[in-house]
Amino acid sequence: MGTATAMEVEEPKSKNLGLKNSIQTNFGNDYVFQIVPKDDWSSMAVSLSTKAVKLYSPETGQFQGECKGHSDSINQISFSVSSSSSSPHVLHSCSSDGTIRAWDTRTFQQVSCISAGSSQEIFSFSFGGSNDNLLAAGAKSQILFWDWRNGKQVACLEESHIEDVTQVRFVPDNRNKLLSASVDGLMCIFNTDGDINDDDHLESVINVGTSIGKVGFFGETYKKLWCLTYIESLSIWDWKDARNEANLLEARSLASDSWTLDHVDYFVDCHYPGEGESLWVIGGTNAGALGYFPVNYRGVGTIGSPEAILGGGHTGVVRSVLPLSSMKGRLAQSQGIFGWTGGEDGRLCCWLSDDSTEINRSWISSALVMKPSKARKKNRHNPY
Repeated sequence: MGTATAMEVEEPKSKNLGLKNSIQTNFGNDYVFQIVPKDDWSSMAVSLSTKAVKLYSPETGQFQGECKGHSDSINQISFSVSSSSSSPHVLHSCSSDGTIRAWDTRTFQQVSCISAGSSQEIFSFSFGGSNDNLLAAGAKSQILFWDWRNGKQVACLEESHIEDVTQVRFVPDNRNKLLSASVDGLMCIFNTDGDINDDDHLESVINVGTSIGKVGFFGETYKKLWCLTYIESLSIWDWKDARNEANLLEARSLASDSWTLDHVDYFVDCHYPGEGESLWVIGGTNAGALGYFPVNYRGVGTIGSPEAILGGGHTGVVRSVLPLSSMKGRLAQSQGIFGWTGGEDGRLCCWLSDDSTEINRSWISSALVMKPSKARKKNRHNPY
């Protein structure tokens, strides 16, 4: 692949960020859907539109192996099973084929499979519960629960949503609370203690008003919630009080006005570094440029000038961003790696946060550079 044209954008208080390398994951028109890290960062899993998951080294980009078995689109992948997991090498994936599968990433073989039925689709899953024994899944207007230790289904909630449940997330630091989000525009909070049912365990309902695509928790006690919709609006909530703190209906225009590149066409994700109250929304152009835009959700919600711009790596829509700012250990610092991105061009791009390259100049704020890890509460969980 030829070197992309260099891009220079003047942003204040910034330092150079460059493209280290890129990997073509395919020989066709495959998409990269999602990139997730193994707990020790020795591996990252990449879900593809080929219904397969490929594994690479985050440090070198070396291909490690492939997990194949799903018969329909893979909708989510995750290494994290539970806080007490003794199997850090196990990767989970859910699919529109109605299954949640577990893979041993040492052998790349399937080791278990939970099925919701061939007529179902599983859009999202999350491990949690007060005893860390629950596996929750979002499906067609249903939320399903299994005891992941024995694979037995323990509950099915059918009355809370009327359309596809796109997201389920157990709340960090409140592991018995589950958030669900749906195409019907509703987010629900459930208490999953005891025998779970719609009547007694639904604690609150938040009406976002439009189809919900992605959600996540942030803030020091993880009491704040961000929500990205399919019309690219962004809202911020206090989930404990079901209170809206910011509603950015024109988020794309706000982001577009704060940089000099093309119009922001879509949002990939939000980024919370794991401490403090800061939040960034990651916006992209159809041509493949990305910006990390700080979100000011206090008072009248605004979106600031991008504190990082990643340009020259992708030629199409970017689907997933894996920032290494939360990486444990010193790999990111020693390598100067800012993160990885993947998209509809089938390409994985690795970005550097130091001055070691003159290729594809972009910019990054010191606020986004990985800082030495501080002593953290032992029970703090990453939302993903």
